Amino acid sequence: MVEGAKRQKTPNEIALTILLVSLTLIFLLCVTTLYPMSVYSVAASGAGQPISVIVLIALLVCLIPTTISGLLSAIGVAGMSRMMKDNVIARSGKAVEAAGDIDVLLLDKTGTITYGNRQASAFIPSQGVPLQHLAWLAHEASSADETPEGRSIVALAREMQVSLADPAGQRQVIPFTAQTRMSGVDIANNGAMLHIRKGAVQAIEQYCLVQGNAIPSDIAEQVRQIAQRGSTPLAIAENAKIVGCIELKDVVKPDIRERFAQLRTMGIKTVMITGDNPLTAAAIAAEAGVDDYVAQATPQTKLDIIRDYQQKGHLVAMTGDGTNDAPALAQADVAVAMNCGTQAAREASNMVDLDSDPTKLLEVVKTGKQMLMTRGALTTFSIANDVAKYFAIIPAAFVSVYPQLGVLNVMQLHSPESAVLSAVIFNALIIIGLIPLALRGVTFRAQSAAALLRRNLLIYAAGGLLVPFAGIKLIDLMLSVL
Repeated sequence: MVEGAKRQKTPNEIALTILLVSLTLIFLLCVTTLYPMSVYSVAASGAGQPISVIVLIALLVCLIPTTISGLLSAIGVAGMSRMMKDNVIARSGKAVEAAGDIDVLLLDKTGTITYGNRQASAFIPSQGVPLQHLAWLAHEASSADETPEGRSIVALAREMQVSLADPAGQRQVIPFTAQTRMSGVDIANNGAMLHIRKGAVQAIEQYCLVQGNAIPSDIAEQVRQIAQRGSTPLAIAENAKIVGCIELKDVVKPDIRERFAQLRTMGIKTVMITGDNPLTAAAIAAEAGVDDYVAQATPQTKLDIIRDYQQKGHLVAMTGDGTNDAPALAQADVAVAMNCGTQAAREASNMVDLDSDPTKLLEVVKTGKQMLMTRGALTTFSIANDVAKYFAIIPAAFVSVYPQLGVLNVMQLHSPESAVLSAVIFNALIIIGLIPLALRGVTFRAQSAAALLRRNLLIYAAGGLLVPFAGIKLIDLMLSVL
């Protein structure tokens, strides 16, 4: 499932690729047609010299979007560095940048929204079943279970001073799987078989219904009450008959409700995904303050939910900590694994939160939006400063053939040679000059797209026009002196 999952390209990533390719093709086409045009012009007028290959190369280097391409890596590295300060390891700058566009956040409940160390707090037997017998069955079903829940069940049984003598006979452990959602043990003794199962109530109920045994009404009511309290019920079955249940308690992480409210104000929908029954899921979702929840989810369910959101045009972030979260993490546009989680979850993600705090995504989103604003500002500046380079090189290249183009030499550059050299030097220096801005980033402001566009046009488009004129003129003066 992990190998079949594949992250999609974000709209901003696609738009930037189209922009860079389009500008490169346009400028390449323009430059390659200038030489035959200059040859024809010289032949027709009988004066001047054709444009040189060196000038054409200089024009191409100055006009193609080298500034944008050169600074993208710096922006990505800066985003990863800022994430490291927030105790988040990002595998790539693209992952952080994608976080600036997400509008749906999926969170695994156990270990992400809650602490995840659910502890057994009570054994609840069905009518007519001794409590000590139920505790013994729970102990036997959990003796090979190394999860915190399994160990807590064994510890609770020992606290009740249950007789834990192993029955004679051959034992076969039934491991837990995400598909069956149950575990247990089969014990063969003198030709008789004892089948003990422990797991999610719905899974155990389906297992018993195959043998024609329905869940007792008193246990069904206890399960409902446990779920309403926000705890997790597990059912215990003996020879395909439900004989009781176990209550597991978990705790929602503090201040998580306020953080989800902040995500909501940023336009991000939060969805809790859990394998618990609907009543438990509803109680935890209400306490945590998420927008929606999905109960009784399998790894395939989580993967399908993410793909469904992506097909509808959403960018999805996923946080999780378990092996069963790995496929969904591999598919999500932004995948944040908890450091306390499994190796599979960390390998499938493109970020790892060292603090295991699901609301850390708020900082990730802010950093991503800052990266998008920085890239937009630098792209605007880069395109705008091509205008100044055009006014420096084109008149210098054709002034010998068309003296009238001298009026375009608005900067009054010293000579055609110094004009071309000044533009090339400025083109190299401006990339170095913009690296500090790319690393520092544009200040994040929670503004609308229209407000951000006006700000970029006012500051970076205007700056992209004025700075190159002044810079090229200054370099030309220095070259003329030399």
